Amino acid sequence: MTAAASTTDHLVHGMGLALEAPVWPAITSHEAAEVLARYPGAAPVEALRWHSPRPFSAVTLIETAGDTLLLKRHDRRVRTIAGLVEEHAFITHLARAGLSVPEVLRTVEGASAVALGDWTYELHMRAAGDDLYRDQQSWTPFRSHEHAHAAGVALARLHRASEGFDAPARTVQPLVASFHILSAADPMAATEAYVEARPALAAFLAGRRWRSRLSALFAAFGEGLAPLVAAQRPLWTHNDWHPSNLLWTASGVVETVFDFGLADRTCAAYDLAIAIERTAFAWLELGEGRDDAIADPMAALSLIAGYETITPLGDEGREAILRLLPLVHIEFALSEIDYFAGIVGDAAAASLAWDGYLLGHAEWFMSAAGRDFLASLRNGGSAR
Repeated sequence: MTAAASTTDHLVHGMGLALEAPVWPAITSHEAAEVLARYPGAAPVEALRWHSPRPFSAVTLIETAGDTLLLKRHDRRVRTIAGLVEEHAFITHLARAGLSVPEVLRTVEGASAVALGDWTYELHMRAAGDDLYRDQQSWTPFRSHEHAHAAGVALARLHRASEGFDAPARTVQPLVASFHILSAADPMAATEAYVEARPALAAFLAGRRWRSRLSALFAAFGEGLAPLVAAQRPLWTHNDWHPSNLLWTASGVVETVFDFGLADRTCAAYDLAIAIERTAFAWLELGEGRDDAIADPMAALSLIAGYETITPLGDEGREAILRLLPLVHIEFALSEIDYFAGIVGDAAAASLAWDGYLLGHAEWFMSAAGRDFLASLRNGGSAR
């Protein structure tokens, strides 16, 4: 039997490549036992076997006398009970449609989330599959183009399973990949409204030339985007499709999809653009002297090819993905800034989210390498 995971030397992913001390402390055995007491049939905690290195919440694997459970804890300013219920309703719909997702456990009262003090908690059964990428950063490319292809197949299956889930878009809350800006006929007006609704984000941007910088991006990539997006069917989507949110079989097939924290009502093309942006670039190496070599167009094409084994995209769908791709990270980056500036109080991380992630990612597509990447996807692998 493996040793219990330590809470004292626990480190998490930072905004760069280095591990850092966590903002949110690791879950303790006493804390886990207090939460599990709310759930009927949950056996006593024997050990905490692993603490997740992801930075925006605290997650641990709990070994009990009966099952292995996954407990996730949020600051209540990040996820309220109502915010978690939105996610859990989507997960439940996907499970009923036959998609393999973690089982959300419920309390004696039938609630899918628990509030204790300053925290909210959700409890899941450990899902099927190998967590091959569990210690990797979110912006980690797939190990192989075969994994990218398999992930494309799984994403198409998720979109099929999502059909019929007609809940409205999520309420305003941090760290959600919403779809208010790039779906708007006037993205700058939508951005103004987005910022106005988030006082911490507005205060952070007040000393920056953010309107001119974003206007330049929308001018470079946004022309004709609104009608393309308007033609896409609204759909609840995952919006955080990277390898470490997938569990795998030994043969390299995606067995389970998890972590629906960024899920919202968007469209399939938006979700695919996010998936490419998350997995076809070594973004954490941007600015390290090899910017022309951070992209892997074949990874993106493999993901799209896998998707199209289930659902053909058509010319309009492919074009929507390509047109969304340079801008697709904007809305979540703004949400990250709101989180860092308002909840965490980390000005350096907020600045990195603005300068490095939002502007850096989008402006890379203006470079020769970025233009070649888009041309390669448009031409099926050839940049010319």
